[in-house]
Amino acid sequence: ATDLRAPVVLKLLLPLSTFFSSPLLDPTMSRLIRPQVLNNAFLTAANEARQKAPSLTHNQKVARLYRHGLKTLSSWVIDRDVFLDEATDLRARFDANRGVSGNAANRLLGEGEDELFQNTHPDPYTVAYMPGGSLFMRNPPLPMEVCFPDGDYPADAPTITFNPDMTVCKPETGKSAIGSVLVDYAKKNME
Repeated sequence: ATDLRAPVVLKLLLPLSTFFSSPLLDPTMSRLIRPQVLNNAFLTAANEARQKAPSLTHNQKVARLYRHGLKTLSSWVIDRDVFLDEATDLRARFDANRGVSGNAANRLLGEGEDELFQNTHPDPYTVAYMPGGSLFMRNPPLPMEVCFPDGDYPADAPTITFNPDMTVCKPETGKSAIGSVLVDYAKKNME
């Protein structure tokens, strides 16, 4: 009789071993392969809770890449003077490619995302009230239904809804925690 569990164990160990090693490069493409360590059932559940990502222009993607680059840099560099020097170098790299358009711009954006992925800090700095911070959801506001069970809200009662990270819910920003929301503690963000 053959043991059917051995191939399953091998399939489960392969993604974990690739996760803890350095990112792999696909020989047919110049992009990084980001290893998948979660099973399909969890990914399906996470995708149902995840907010719909807003469609972004190329300029917005580059601005977000720059901002994430600065945040990653602040996680790695503690000394403020060194951070300012490195931030100036990062800004010069972005400014050097400012006028590029078309396929070269998309290629540079992909290379920048890959470099950001490679340089991601294992324990990034987190603002105290954001997911992963020491104050996250320490004193969340009570729902209006709990404060006023009879439904008789006073005229001066707040009408805004807060996300779990204490930002105001705005559907146009892609951060609206009305209903279910996925808080990813590994990446320390709300999706």
